[in-house]
Amino acid sequence: MSLKTKKVLVTGVAGFLGSHLAEKLVNLGHEVIGIDNMIGGYEDNVPKKIRFHNFDCCDFKKVQSIMKGINVVYHCAATAHEGLSVFSPYEITKNNYLASVSIFSAAVNEKVERIIFCSSMARYGDQKAPFVESMKPKPVDPYAISKVASEEVLKNLCELNGVEWIIAIPHNIIGPKQKYDDPFRNVVSIMINRMLQGKAPIIYGDGEQTRCFSYIDDCLSCLLPMLDQKNLNKETINIGPDEEFVTINKISEICSNITGVNLNPIYKKDRPQEVKHATCSADKARKLLNYNTKVNLRDGIQKTFEYIKKRGVRPFDYNINIEINNELTPSTWKNKEI
Repeated sequence: MSLKTKKVLVTGVAGFLGSHLAEKLVNLGHEVIGIDNMIGGYEDNVPKKIRFHNFDCCDFKKVQSIMKGINVVYHCAATAHEGLSVFSPYEITKNNYLASVSIFSAAVNEKVERIIFCSSMARYGDQKAPFVESMKPKPVDPYAISKVASEEVLKNLCELNGVEWIIAIPHNIIGPKQKYDDPFRNVVSIMINRMLQGKAPIIYGDGEQTRCFSYIDDCLSCLLPMLDQKNLNKETINIGPDEEFVTINKISEICSNITGVNLNPIYKKDRPQEVKHATCSADKARKLLNYNTKVNLRDGIQKTFEYIKKRGVRPFDYNINIEINNELTPSTWKNKEI
């Protein structure tokens, strides 16, 4: 990490990933400006030592007004609701694709040095796992499509205007500060919040979907060098562990053991367009970023549990409208069963 101080913009700074990243950057001595519209975060997530702007990334004029003098942009903001995007495509696409174009356009116009875009493992779609960066994206739902489209706009604008770009692809991140009262995403946090209320975990399908979960600090260990490491321009990199592929059934079991609430899961029908096996290789991150998993799955879930327990259980907040409500829409969402 260079000792040169940077002026850094972090979008989604009240959210889980953005708040942790901003705090680390401040502690390293950088000047941080943050944006968030507060849809997917908590006010107390925002680090005290940053300049915070409460507005939507889609508001291009406001984005333009704060971009002057920025050296590096970390675009973390997203409505990261992959499953819900099948039923709320307008809202999810707007908050991902249009917001990204707004940030990239303003950043390129001000000739920032580099843009780091946090994409999604959803970009790979239903291909043979583990996913590697050389695979052609095959998105299967509106959320993933919006992420891939954002990647293409990023590359197009940056290469035309001489701005460096990096695409980071986090695994399913867990840890403190994650929004745990969101009924549409964050399976570990949803399960823990329900269990602490004496409710059984809800599992879609047979629960044999395989995933890989990344503790927040392990994700940050890859994002932070992207600030100014020289050999990363035009790279797309999976970031997160590939040692502990796990089923959703196993996640439920671990959460039950940690919370002490051992209730049989409630199984619901499969969610449409959900990819069965979605795990990534971290070989490229190991090679370019010296990635090394420091926090294993159980410890990561334990730390997430301790955060939720300390902060207090919350009712689930159905703050995104379902736009397509039919026989395919999960009953958990349309009937607010979570």
